[in-house]
Amino acid sequence: MSETWVEVEGRTLKLTNLEKVLYPATGTTKGEVLDYYARVAPVLLPHLAGRPVTRVRWPHGVNAMSFFEKNAPAGTPSWVRTVEVPTTGSRGPSRHGDTLEFPIVEDLATLMWMVNLAALELHVHQWTVDDSGEPRGADRLVVDLDPGDGAGLGECSQVALLVREALGRRGLDARPVASGSKGLHLYAELSAYLPSEETSEVARLVAEELQAAHPQQVTASMTKSRRRGKVFLDWSQNAGSKTTVSPYSLRGTDRPQVAAPLTWAEVEAGAEDPLALEQLGPAAVLARVEEHGDLFA
Repeated sequence: MSETWVEVEGRTLKLTNLEKVLYPATGTTKGEVLDYYARVAPVLLPHLAGRPVTRVRWPHGVNAMSFFEKNAPAGTPSWVRTVEVPTTGSRGPSRHGDTLEFPIVEDLATLMWMVNLAALELHVHQWTVDDSGEPRGADRLVVDLDPGDGAGLGECSQVALLVREALGRRGLDARPVASGSKGLHLYAELSAYLPSEETSEVARLVAEELQAAHPQQVTASMTKSRRRGKVFLDWSQNAGSKTTVSPYSLRGTDRPQVAAPLTWAEVEAGAEDPLALEQLGPAAVLARVEEHGDLFA
């Protein structure tokens, strides 16, 4: 195992196997993955701050086995901030039962340590913890637009405009993110911390309202057989136990793709022309950040 020792913001890190290929389709190495995360960190870290991070790790690359990891693993450096959070249910963190010790990623050194463990995907809850590690309510709502067979980003873009309008009627301003996989994510910032069951209910009502009004385009049903040619509005990711991939995170897709913030103009173009919108790779995302800053800010 090759090793490289680096200094990151006053912390000494051992980076291993930088030449290992994690995306065989493009030959993208672990070193290139670390480089992407280091360069995108200024816009990524604010969206991880205060949020327990669940990692999806691919130690042997995206063509091999992956696994979800919630607890901080054995060997976690003492300087990595962790919080002990009660196990969560659909209604949010509970004060009964077991706890999980999550890492919190708020600095570059912690991010580099985590990515060095082949954590390609970083998933977060819609709720946060305070400075003492106490769980707070949700500070945002998310709707996952997942295209069924026969649908794609064009259909997702059309439905995204409907979701934006429905959220707007409730005083919520939605922001679009290309999921880096197949569909889109829409986020709406909340003016106060709310229990997860309340945000879940709002998202559920939006999904069911649009399913009733546009049954040929939208489904709120989790039954996959009902999704063909439609866009599934997954409102359940607002549950206290659920996570969504963070904006600017890589995905464990065949080729490296990113959960990339978009403009509404891009979504509107995609609704008109399905070929006008596509999932974005790390180089494109870094170029967009350099030109526009953080579109998710």
